[in-house]
Amino acid sequence: MNYPCAAMRIGAQWVEHTAHGSRAVLDPASGEEIGRTPIAGPEQIAAALDAAGGAFDGWRRMLAIERFRIIARASTLLRERAPAIAATLTLEQGKPIAEALREVTIAADIIDFLAEEAKRLAARGVPPRSPGIASQTVQRIPVGLVAAFTPWNFPANLPARKLGAALAAGCSVIIKPDEQTASTCMAIVQCYIDAGLPAGVLNMLTGRPAEISQALIESPAIAKVSFTGSIAVGRQLGELAARHGKRYTAELGGHAPVIVCADADPQAVARMSVAAKYRNAGQVCASPIRFLVHRSRYAEFRDAFVAGAQALRVGPGSDAATQLGPVIGEHRVQEMQAFVDDALAHGARLLCGGQRIDRPGFFYAATVLEQPAAEARVQREEPFGPIAVLDVFDDLDDALARANALPYGLAAYGFTHDLKSAHRLADELQAGMVGINHFGISQPETPFGGVKASGIGHESGLEGLLGYTDVRLVSVAV
Repeated sequence: MNYPCAAMRIGAQWVEHTAHGSRAVLDPASGEEIGRTPIAGPEQIAAALDAAGGAFDGWRRMLAIERFRIIARASTLLRERAPAIAATLTLEQGKPIAEALREVTIAADIIDFLAEEAKRLAARGVPPRSPGIASQTVQRIPVGLVAAFTPWNFPANLPARKLGAALAAGCSVIIKPDEQTASTCMAIVQCYIDAGLPAGVLNMLTGRPAEISQALIESPAIAKVSFTGSIAVGRQLGELAARHGKRYTAELGGHAPVIVCADADPQAVARMSVAAKYRNAGQVCASPIRFLVHRSRYAEFRDAFVAGAQALRVGPGSDAATQLGPVIGEHRVQEMQAFVDDALAHGARLLCGGQRIDRPGFFYAATVLEQPAAEARVQREEPFGPIAVLDVFDDLDDALARANALPYGLAAYGFTHDLKSAHRLADELQAGMVGINHFGISQPETPFGGVKASGIGHESGLEGLLGYTDVRLVSVAV
């Protein structure tokens, strides 16, 4: 297919070129350049701020039902265009086409849910306690202009969470997707435009991340900052947002543990685990990484897991038979190798993979490491790639302590058929999202977010929508 090179949306215009140059976009499956993304300069950033500011008042004053109708038309267009958008997503990001198509359709579901919730965001009456007060009403109002930053690993899903909530709440938005995957975000923006979204309500910038983020967050016009990405960058943006008094939502990294209890079916859990671990080549913040398996079931689980990892069909995402596509770029291939080499130096046994696949593009083999020392990088840092770590435990107290030992707290999983153990896992795993006997924790209707170092606030679900609103009390005296 022809790659639709990204452009910036500023007010009512698409901007394809600037005086500040462009950035190459590479096909992860081949390593070849397929297009370029324009780089915004100060004048484009200023123009986007002016456009968003000028459009905000009209959008926030529009009846919620009218906003809903526009957004619903946008999600309908997103579903109609899903095959073409998924093909673009796969071309620039690399994931298998089936995963890309599901991501686009789920993005439409996310947008729909948030628009529906916003349609019925009711004011709450509080009975007065003084005879002179006629009424007290607690209202939810749009927070204002939003600066949203999304990464490359889910270029449809993550913009949908931010745009769906912000626009439904009545905010205007400037979104900056990752430059490697900006064309997918551009296609979503086009759906809103074609649905009748007023000019300036939704703007999109691409360019140098540090320059754009600093300029937007420091602008007095921006009221809310929403970021998805690494803990290091999330903390930097959080500090900048706090310095300027901006509301801040951050969905950051994870290092999800999986506890497989003695009564679980090791082969069935291994099959589910392989599918969850190597989805999107492991480039998922909620990806399971550390598999802690009861000693009595460990050998059976290990053998089934390794067999499943080795059986994955590797190839370009455009091939419908592909199960494991490339990682996003050369730097990630090198980082995977660094994780593996460090783990082996810390006593790990390599059960499969552990090396680059000899073919064009950025392919790294599905890798399974057994029992690296606690000091190994892969035991402490998120690999964000196709690497799994297997280990054993003898009692649930030990497994929980090890699962909770890291500063991360995004997702955690447990497998058991024992009711008491299930309740313990649900109550004691320190994570914002806990899956018991399955990995499907992220749904359009449910909040997505972490605790500890893994984030601040939530996206999706009602909680995600409320994050783009302020609370206002109106007290009326007679």
